[in-house]
Amino acid sequence: MSLTARAYTVPTERPESDGTLEWDSTTIVVVEIEADGERGLGYTYSHAAAARVVETVLAPLVEDADPMAPPEAWARMRRAVRNLGGQGVAAMAIAAVDIALWDLRAKLLGVPLADSLGRRREAIAAYGSGGFTSLQGDELATQLAGWAGEGFAAVKMKVGRDPARDRERLATAREAIGPEVRLMVDANGAFDRREALRQAELYAVFDVTWLEEPVSSEDLEGLAWLRDRAPAGLAIAAGEYLWDVAEAARMAPHVETLQFDPTRCLGITGARQIDGVAAAAGVPLSAHCAPQISAHLCCALGEAVSVEYFHDHVRLEPLLFDGAIEPVEGFLRPDPRRPGLGLALREDAERFRVDP
Repeated sequence: MSLTARAYTVPTERPESDGTLEWDSTTIVVVEIEADGERGLGYTYSHAAAARVVETVLAPLVEDADPMAPPEAWARMRRAVRNLGGQGVAAMAIAAVDIALWDLRAKLLGVPLADSLGRRREAIAAYGSGGFTSLQGDELATQLAGWAGEGFAAVKMKVGRDPARDRERLATAREAIGPEVRLMVDANGAFDRREALRQAELYAVFDVTWLEEPVSSEDLEGLAWLRDRAPAGLAIAAGEYLWDVAEAARMAPHVETLQFDPTRCLGITGARQIDGVAAAAGVPLSAHCAPQISAHLCCALGEAVSVEYFHDHVRLEPLLFDGAIEPVEGFLRPDPRRPGLGLALREDAERFRVDP
């Protein structure tokens, strides 16, 4: 098998922010693996340095791998990064290669990735996600109302950068989406425990049903403390920064919804392990971002209930790939006519390419 890794940086439409971070571009590292006349594609949202890890550390490990056995190559890669550190950029590099291997396997079988994994459902519910703290007033209302108008049953907005403004922003959001659409919020770890509880009581006024990362995801006791004290009907969620199954096992007992990001948690192989953790803990599983990958994966995972249809990735993925899935009435349904992920790198993607 031959492997290539490239990094692409796409500017956002305008500067964006959440409760703890600001950004003006998104970088994606794309891996392609060729074997037996087919080309597998995988990617991760990471620093361009992940492409160098793929090329210099991981590529030699998969050249002679069995394309029908991605978990075997995954185990090789995990061992190889021990002294680099198995989390962070190394984990994201492994994720991109692992996803490409599973995509290749599905293409060799001639079936969609969801089917190759063992499809559990035909489609997965998605929720519109954005509502950055850099948006307010008409801009915020237009974005959230757009998703509601397209049939999404839930939308999510960012909170926590300026809590004094959040009451007005929440009122704008609720008016824009109406009473029937679920409103979710994400604080990105902006609060300490007691401030998070105070804010949770405000969110309940606007019938918010999901509070993501009210405190740092490393504060497991804090997540459990809030889960037990938050207003009824407000679920505490976290997990987008999980790197592996061991971290997922530690977090699952402390939240009401466990999240995972296949481009961080060691790819499809890692996500399947986390699905088992969610089943054992009795909590639902929700995919963070990368909707083109997450849609296939969540149609196969037993505990999956939703996919985040994240504004930046929704905009970026069609710019780089042909074959992107479009939501229908708030659901993502993999195309049964397209093998693997159904994606192909566009020729004009080169305009966004950057050196790793």
